[in-house]
Amino acid sequence: MSQVTEHGGGVWSLRVPIPDNPLGHTLVHVLDTDRGPVLIDTGWDDPDSWTELTGGLAALGISVRDVHGVVITHHHPDHHGLSGRVREESGAWVAMHAADTAVVRRTRESEPEAWLDYLARKLAAAGAPEEHTAPLLAARASGRSRALPGLRPALPDREILPGELLDLAGRRLRAVWTPGHTPGHVCLHLEEHHPTHLPGHGRLFSGDHLLPEISPHIGLYEDPDDHTVTDPLGDYLDSLERIGRLGAAEVLPAHQYAFTDAAGRVRELLDHHEERLTGLLSLLATPLTPWQLAERMEWNRPWERIPYGSRNIAVSEAEAHVRRLVKLGRAEAVPGTDPVAYAAVR
Repeated sequence: MSQVTEHGGGVWSLRVPIPDNPLGHTLVHVLDTDRGPVLIDTGWDDPDSWTELTGGLAALGISVRDVHGVVITHHHPDHHGLSGRVREESGAWVAMHAADTAVVRRTRESEPEAWLDYLARKLAAAGAPEEHTAPLLAARASGRSRALPGLRPALPDREILPGELLDLAGRRLRAVWTPGHTPGHVCLHLEEHHPTHLPGHGRLFSGDHLLPEISPHIGLYEDPDDHTVTDPLGDYLDSLERIGRLGAAEVLPAHQYAFTDAAGRVRELLDHHEERLTGLLSLLATPLTPWQLAERMEWNRPWERIPYGSRNIAVSEAEAHVRRLVKLGRAEAVPGTDPVAYAAVR
C-alpha cells in the first residue's frame, strides 16, 4: 500500500510506522491551509517514523520546515510522539485539549520511578498478583524506567476548546471533544463539502475515537493526587452518540482506513459495549476483582498469551467497565473485600 493517500480537497494521509506494534502505523493527516500545511497527529517518536513522516511530506512537495501547525487528537505517543521534533524543525504551533495537556504535563514533571510506584499500587489495588507487580518495582529500583518511551512528550502551546472553529486560514475545522479513549481526545470536523459529493456533512478526522474495525481501548488516566472517581466508558459512549449525530460523509481515522456510514459504525460500537456490559454482569454473579474479571473477559487472544504490558491495559479496561456498571446501579463493591471485589446487583 502506498505511503501517501490523497483524499481530495487539500487533504492527504501519510502512513507513519509504529515500532513493534500490531497496529502497524498511524495515519498522519495533512491539511492544506492558506498559511501552510497543518498536520493532524504526527506519529511515534522513532527514527524510522521520522524518516517516513518527512519522506511522505516530501512526496507532496512539502518540507517539514513548511509545517504551520500541528493539531493533536490525543496524547498517546503514536499520535503526539513527533510533535516536539516537528515544532523544533518548523516553528509550528502544537494544539491539544487541556485535559490531555494536563496528562502530558504530569508525565513530564513526575519522575519515572514515581510513575512505576503508582502503577504497581494501582495494579495491586485491582487484585494483580505479586508476581505481576514485582517487575515494575524491580525496574524502579534498577533505574531502567528512564529508558521507557514517551516519558518526556512535548508540551503543547495552544489549547483546543470544545466546539471551537480552529484558526486555520481558508478552512473550517471544528473541534469536537470526545473523551473516553483519553480524557482530552478530540475529533475534528471539516465542515466543508466533500470533494466527491458523498452525501452527508463534511469529513471527520476521528483519531482513535471511531475506527472501522477496532473498538478503541477505554481505560483510566487519573491524577494520583485526585481521588475523583471517573467514568471513562460513560464518557466514551456519550461521545459516540454525539459523533453519530454529526452526519459526516466520510471518516478519516488515525488507524486502518477511511470509511463512510459513521452513524452505522457508532451503532455497532454502542451495541458492542452494551453486550459486553451484559456479559460482565454474568461474570460478576460471583464477586471478582478487576484483575480476576480481566482474566475472564474475552480478548483477541487467550489471557495466558497476552503480553505483560497489554495485561495492564486490559485490567484498566476491565475497571473502566466495572465503574460504568456501578454508576448504572448494576454492580456494587462487596463490603470488606481487599482488594476490592465487585458483584452484580441482584
